Amino acid sequence: MSDEQIDHLRRGGHDPDKVFAAYQAAVNHKDQPTVILAKTIKGYGLGEAGEGRNISHQQKKLNEDELRAFRSRFGIPISDEELEHTPFYKPAEDSPEMKYLHERRAALGGTLPFRSPGAPPLTAPPLERFAGVFKGSDGREISTTMAFSRMLAVMLRDPDVGKLIVPIVPDEARTFGMEALFFQVGIYSHIGQLYEPVDRSSMLYYREATDGQILEEGITEAGAMADFIAAGRAYSTHCVNMIPFYIYYSMFGFQRVGDMIWCAADSRCKGFLLGATAGRTTLNGEGLQHEDGHSQVWALSVPNLKAYDPAFAYELAVIVQDGIRRMYQEQESIFYYLTLYNDNYPMLPMPEGAVEGILKGMYRLQTEAAGDGKPSVQLLGSGPIMREVLRAQTMLKEQYGIGSTIWSVTSYKELRYDALATERWNMLHPDQPPRTSYLGTILQGVEGPFVAASDYMRTLPEQIARWILGLVALGTDGFGRSESREALRNFFEVDAEHIVFASLHALAVAGKIDRALVSKAITDLKINPDQPASHLVPTDPACARVTFRGTEQWSFDFPIWEKALTRRPWSASGCSPAPR
Repeated sequence: MSDEQIDHLRRGGHDPDKVFAAYQAAVNHKDQPTVILAKTIKGYGLGEAGEGRNISHQQKKLNEDELRAFRSRFGIPISDEELEHTPFYKPAEDSPEMKYLHERRAALGGTLPFRSPGAPPLTAPPLERFAGVFKGSDGREISTTMAFSRMLAVMLRDPDVGKLIVPIVPDEARTFGMEALFFQVGIYSHIGQLYEPVDRSSMLYYREATDGQILEEGITEAGAMADFIAAGRAYSTHCVNMIPFYIYYSMFGFQRVGDMIWCAADSRCKGFLLGATAGRTTLNGEGLQHEDGHSQVWALSVPNLKAYDPAFAYELAVIVQDGIRRMYQEQESIFYYLTLYNDNYPMLPMPEGAVEGILKGMYRLQTEAAGDGKPSVQLLGSGPIMREVLRAQTMLKEQYGIGSTIWSVTSYKELRYDALATERWNMLHPDQPPRTSYLGTILQGVEGPFVAASDYMRTLPEQIARWILGLVALGTDGFGRSESREALRNFFEVDAEHIVFASLHALAVAGKIDRALVSKAITDLKINPDQPASHLVPTDPACARVTFRGTEQWSFDFPIWEKALTRRPWSASGCSPAPR
């Protein structure tokens, strides 16, 4: 064969007859999997312009000779005169090709893609159904993860929406306190339970059933996220309302399957993503793999995602109930990300009139009046760091006579979006009286300074700094290596002592207290001015000495020592320490 004849050979992957024959054989072959091997050539049809060459992906255009060769090879009816304008070729409307294309489009529902009208709206459970959490925990210490598990059990028993709830866990149901649901609703398996689980003798054993309601996919966040997308789009694809609650280690969400979360957003998915054991300082014992100080920051990038960081069980209940109302009753194309924690502390009762602020992102939690003639400070807290903020309020009053108001910030993203929307409206309506953002409304007449603390990077509260003059943001930028929450929060400078110190410094900068008091506080609060900044990666690969609460300890920039910060004292020789 000549070179030209060989060039015109149709490899199987480029021959429509051979491709059809292969698929026909595969479809009609029974009782075995079938593989089709289709041999193709990179850049098929480009000829000298790139056929069989690695440059094919970079080939952006063809010159006139290459276009002419391409046209002739595939028999495209375009003349040489027309070719210089690189026209599109469209077959005649009555040609077999166009008839076939129109038939297939008609079978698929029309020329333009469309969405099904979807399932009819449902009625959200009334807020009173979660009234059990509004009174607080009466001094008992529980986590928001535990509070959510109890709320989920209540929703599963709800006569209206219970059968629509889809709990999804990748492999950590017991970690999240959800094992009671094994008995209550079971784990779905299309073949039932064909084995005896090792915990069969316990009441809350691992029970699989064909009518189970929990989707437990094993250790695969991608598989669990696929479940979430399928259930969250069922209102449109199957005209069935389903309410997925996908709970997972927060570090394994945006960081691991962030592209699938964007896919959920792009396809107008509904439901709740719950990042449990969240925050940089709440699950410190397993090293850096679970120290999430950035998922709330990543959540800012998804436009139709409502991101909340509740500190108390009542905040969680209000957000979930309203989320069901907005997504399934009002049929808004949004979905939710909620961060949950395994940090146990007393759950406060819900203040009067807090619902609106919880949903809009911020509300006044409580005020501690200042001493005679003493100034006050505004403290913003979120998630488990709220407990440090509450402790800071007591320290400010008892040790320095300084008053404070605590604001619970449930969503910096909601505050930012509202403020941006208000700015935009005012800019586009110069002839109208300017509107005031929600943040501007609740802080009208409130005197600073303002100190915000969360278990996330400083950039989270800093996104509202342009609307709060002089906002001081404390956060968990950087890596943290420690065996206790207390030490880790000291390292990141988000504990009560550092919140108090930041408040005193802000008051001094504002000229409201003497700077000498700030210097004295360094000693009183055992602040270490020489402690390395948490956000700076050490340049010395050996080791660094830190002082924690007056005790000299060692911290190492080696993975093997990543838990060494709060261990027993070390006897060290240079950079080769040996434990006593």
